[in-house]
Amino acid sequence: MNLGSVADVFWGMITHQPYPSDVSDAEWAFVVPYLCLLPEDSGQRVYNLRDVFDGLRWIVRSGSPWRYLPKDFPPWEMVYQQSRRWLAAGCFEAIVHDLRALLRFVGGRKPEPSAAIFDGRTIQATPESGGRAGYDGYKRRKGSKVHMAVDTLGHLLALHVTPANEQERDQVAVLSQAVQEVTGESVELAFVDQGYIGDKAEADAASYGIQLHVVSLPEAKRGFVLLPRRWVVERSHGWMARFRRLARYYERLSETLKGLHYVAFSILMLHNAAPYL
Repeated sequence: MNLGSVADVFWGMITHQPYPSDVSDAEWAFVVPYLCLLPEDSGQRVYNLRDVFDGLRWIVRSGSPWRYLPKDFPPWEMVYQQSRRWLAAGCFEAIVHDLRALLRFVGGRKPEPSAAIFDGRTIQATPESGGRAGYDGYKRRKGSKVHMAVDTLGHLLALHVTPANEQERDQVAVLSQAVQEVTGESVELAFVDQGYIGDKAEADAASYGIQLHVVSLPEAKRGFVLLPRRWVVERSHGWMARFRRLARYYERLSETLKGLHYVAFSILMLHNAAPYL
């Protein structure tokens, strides 16, 4: 394949056939500074960086194994290795952080939130992840639990992965610390469900300057009930479930599962921010 100049490799148009998961020109112009881990004129750069990024987005959207990556993308080994570098460098955490501030600002809010919502979602195990899975007795499912903190718009703040048998209330300290680190200690209130009830959970949150507010179900519940504030994080879980790579726990490492959640959120938030880029 003749890639032309180095600039074409770095900035050039895609060389694969178009897919619905591809990044747009405006979105690519925004994310490319975050993804550039090597100088533009590096002799090690062989494949179009945008093709590699589109390959990662295709994997997360489709849920396909890495080796099933279509042949018009760069080799799957290249896409996998570069994706691992991006995840290890925290590229997508930085993208999500800046996009969150942008979307809050254009929505008339302060860049950093004062409130958050905590919740956990159990993801079914697969043979690749089964050795690290736990059994969630409430959901009656073996797998891993993704503990998520979002702002009141549903944008990701922090994320932590544990076996499914780990309780939500035991993860409050980890989430609270991570939330305050990424927001500059701006969060004062966290909405939670009844899985976070307990003196220890309250004390863990208070140690980081956060007050837990439990949103309880009505005593006489009949059918579906939309809970104030709590529905926001449930919607965020629903967004993630639409990315087939995140529908089950296909990864061998919990760090990879965590990183791919940030990739998925970056895809959603880039789409929402596109008119302002």
